[in-house]
Amino acid sequence: MEVIRDLGACPEQLASVPGTVVTIGAYDGVHRGHRALIGVVTDRARELGVHTALVTFDRHPATVVRPESAPKLLTDTAQKLELLAETGLDWVVVVHFDETRARESPEDFVQEVLVGCLRARSVVVGEDFHFGRERRGNVALLRRLGTDLGFDVMAVGLVVVPGLDEPVSSTAIRNALLRGDVTTASRLLGRPYEVRGPVEVGDRRGGPELGYPTANVAVPTEILVPGDGIFAGWYGRGAGAAFPAAISIGRRPTFYESGPRLLEAHLLDFDGDLYGEEARVRFVSKLRDEERFESAEALVAQMEKDVEAARAALRS
Repeated sequence: MEVIRDLGACPEQLASVPGTVVTIGAYDGVHRGHRALIGVVTDRARELGVHTALVTFDRHPATVVRPESAPKLLTDTAQKLELLAETGLDWVVVVHFDETRARESPEDFVQEVLVGCLRARSVVVGEDFHFGRERRGNVALLRRLGTDLGFDVMAVGLVVVPGLDEPVSSTAIRNALLRGDVTTASRLLGRPYEVRGPVEVGDRRGGPELGYPTANVAVPTEILVPGDGIFAGWYGRGAGAAFPAAISIGRRPTFYESGPRLLEAHLLDFDGDLYGEEARVRFVSKLRDEERFESAEALVAQMEKDVEAARAALRS
């Protein structure tokens, strides 16, 4: 997969490309709905004998258009590109999104990016797709523009996962995660939810005092961390192996009235130094809500049960 971050580089990089089938969007999470769209792109490109392409942005457009209510992200740009690379796309264009881009008309965006850069022969989007200034661009406008500019438009319906009440969307995934429902989030994503961050020094209470050392993972503030609770999951060390883990998210109410919200992972059957490394934490299931215990001894007794529950959950 080739990544283009500079639209000015398009003419040279795509000089030999016969045309593309393109999809556009924030693609936050690269969930099952996104992958269904990319599947349609791939099939259509095969029919036309052209390349596949996806246009996304270097930040969520809402952070510029309505920063006061912008959602937390499911993936940063680096993780999003990793997930997109797994789909077999030929090209991904990462457009810098700022106030100038937010004011751009949908007609100008289509002319510059879809036609000028990617020489689109077909455009694939969701039925409810909107873009451009004041979200004026939609499927109907794309079809009118395509008639003059030489591309057709395919609108794809929302994906529904059997047994779930609402279609797949980044919003539905965020809502599930905020409830701590990582199981539903995983079903909507098509994989366990993952957060990343460096391991920082905490208050060093877990090992010496409680007997359960934890990695304090500093997740970037723009990334969504699931709601408070105790979870079973996996701790990935860089590009290396993943270790089973019992994961705590919360404010440690047994010790603090109002402490900072932390993500701490206890690696099962592991003994080593994790400080400073980049961690990847994947959530498999929620074990229980966060609780305040009357003593450290009572907490340790529960932590022992949590470790065994995590071990059982990850075996199943």
